[in-house]
Amino acid sequence: MARLTLSFASAFNERVQPLMDASIQPEGMELVPTYSHPSETFWRQLKFGEFDIAEMSLSSYLIARSRGTADMIAIPVFPSRLLFQTWLAVAEGSAIRDPGDLAGKRIGVPEYQMTAALWMRGILDHDFGVSQYKVDWHMERTEELSHGGATGFTPPPGISFHRIPPDKSMAAMLIEGELEAALLNTPLLRMRTALDRSGRVLASRGDAHAIKPLFADRIAEGARFFRTHGFIPPNHTYIVRSDVHRRHPWVALNLYHAFVQAKALAREKLLEQIPSALFFGQEYLAMTRGIVGDDPFPYGVAANRPMLERLTEYSHEQGLTPRKMALEELFAESTLQL
Repeated sequence: MARLTLSFASAFNERVQPLMDASIQPEGMELVPTYSHPSETFWRQLKFGEFDIAEMSLSSYLIARSRGTADMIAIPVFPSRLLFQTWLAVAEGSAIRDPGDLAGKRIGVPEYQMTAALWMRGILDHDFGVSQYKVDWHMERTEELSHGGATGFTPPPGISFHRIPPDKSMAAMLIEGELEAALLNTPLLRMRTALDRSGRVLASRGDAHAIKPLFADRIAEGARFFRTHGFIPPNHTYIVRSDVHRRHPWVALNLYHAFVQAKALAREKLLEQIPSALFFGQEYLAMTRGIVGDDPFPYGVAANRPMLERLTEYSHEQGLTPRKMALEELFAESTLQL
């Protein structure tokens, strides 16, 4: 029995909760679960390799893998999927009405290389015609406390890139008119983290009411995106540290099967998990399935090949990786046919 640490970065994720609470145990493993905010989890693993198994930023993993510095191998499990373009927020009263208005504007991101920003830039460019080279990018996290600080990030050539001073945040700059838009996932920002500053501003000053989403109808944008692309973008995967993979090569496949079982268990309990206060919960669930299908969270390489090809294309196109990564380089060999 291998006793392994597993760091989760998706709090309250029903698809991985059975592994967090040990109601599902991967064969041959005793997992010691831990949890931290995504930005902290990824920084700790990229910088220090603290955990045997860890949730990991897809974008940062691609970068580390392309540079030969990734002391880890991924399994094709994608625990969270979101419409990252709908995180874009503008100030109340802003003249920005649609994504095309962002050309030539100042946009704040927590981290330039994070997967949410990677998808957002790709979608702005390919779906709305806003080139990454026609935006002033402002990054909140410091060089030391960031994914990029661990992977050796430097701004790609031709990009207008600025670091937000330590005494400011992208939320404050948005509210005060120093940015026209910012990538703000407000619920996640309210979680405490040493890396991001905007959440503390929103919580302490009560300024959440001073911002609004760029996409007023998130459901309509989600339906448009899914009709166009056929998937909902993920931002995380799970990795096994290389020394663990060499010592226990069976861990990758056994862990994959455990995640599949956990997702199936969550699906069985989905109706029970709809909060009683959400009166039309079942109707919303039916509407969601009508838009994105019965399983918007597919695992495995085969079911995700179009999405993964788009992800690796965006990463190379945006100058984060020197070439388009092959999927065979990214995932444990035993999982490639899944």
